[in-house]
Amino acid sequence: MSRPRAVVAGAGGFIGEALVAALTDDGYDVVTVGRTAAVRWDDPDALAAAVDGSDLLVNLAGKSVDCRYTDRNRDEILRSRVETTRALQAAVAAASAPPPLWLNASTATIYRHAMDRPNTESGGELGQGFSVDVARSWERAFFAGELPRTRRVALRLAIVVGDGPASRMLLTLARTGLGGPQHDGWVPPHRRYRGIGDEPTGDRPPWYRTRGRQRFSWVHIEDVLRAVRFLIERDDISGPVNIAVPEASDNRTLMRTLRGVVAMPVGLPSLRWMLEIAMWALRTEPELILKSRWVFPERLVGAGFRFAHTDLRAAFAEVDRGRRVRRSGGRRRRSARS
Repeated sequence: MSRPRAVVAGAGGFIGEALVAALTDDGYDVVTVGRTAAVRWDDPDALAAAVDGSDLLVNLAGKSVDCRYTDRNRDEILRSRVETTRALQAAVAAASAPPPLWLNASTATIYRHAMDRPNTESGGELGQGFSVDVARSWERAFFAGELPRTRRVALRLAIVVGDGPASRMLLTLARTGLGGPQHDGWVPPHRRYRGIGDEPTGDRPPWYRTRGRQRFSWVHIEDVLRAVRFLIERDDISGPVNIAVPEASDNRTLMRTLRGVVAMPVGLPSLRWMLEIAMWALRTEPELILKSRWVFPERLVGAGFRFAHTDLRAAFAEVDRGRRVRRSGGRRRRSARS
């Protein structure tokens, strides 16, 4: 009996590597798609052949948002998501045996800055500005056209806790003494967060008097993998799905937790103008920790899914412990060679 085939685009990233390993463990033959993968984006015939007859298609492709939103990076963040999704849509539409399930990455950042109530799939309100416009365009490309034999699910992912860029940046802030609450507020005018795409929204960077109470929705990488397995089995679920633990944290709790994890006794509170300087030095954007991302996984919870990792401290402690083990292993290998 032949093994099922999964096609994973964007497999070289943090989530993609974990997903490929999980699907392989589950018995799939995994075909990867990327600029340097087994199937390349510039080979549409190979892409069509990989998709045709596959049992599962997962698209995680897209330039990392862990960067400064320069005009060049903004354009590439949008292009890399929309064009790859359109290429896969064309391959699925042309397939004689299209995959029965297509999971496409999206982001919980699509929702508005929310401090009054969580955003659900049924009652959530979409926001404005660059990140939201990218997510809107991404999902618009994903759900375009008729694919009657393929169930489509958009994975609206919260901040994924694991050995990825977001977790590393947050732990670095805490370790360098900047692990106090982050206060949003006035920011000198700039246009990095202005809208983008066919229907741009927003112009000036928004700011709110959060006093460090902005919400922090998150999910452990292992629960992302568990949610994917759950969605593979539940053929009654399609459309957008929020992937975040039911109980969001807030910024004060998050930073206090991180200080405890890295054993840093002090954490300076940061005003918006201070974060603009710090994030410029780290070559990323303060939006990650200033936007109040408050989402609730209404569809997953309603379908009976239960999250295994809901303890924020335990999740980040595991990440920090793993990084220290890898660093010490690297030092031992270097010492052995010297």
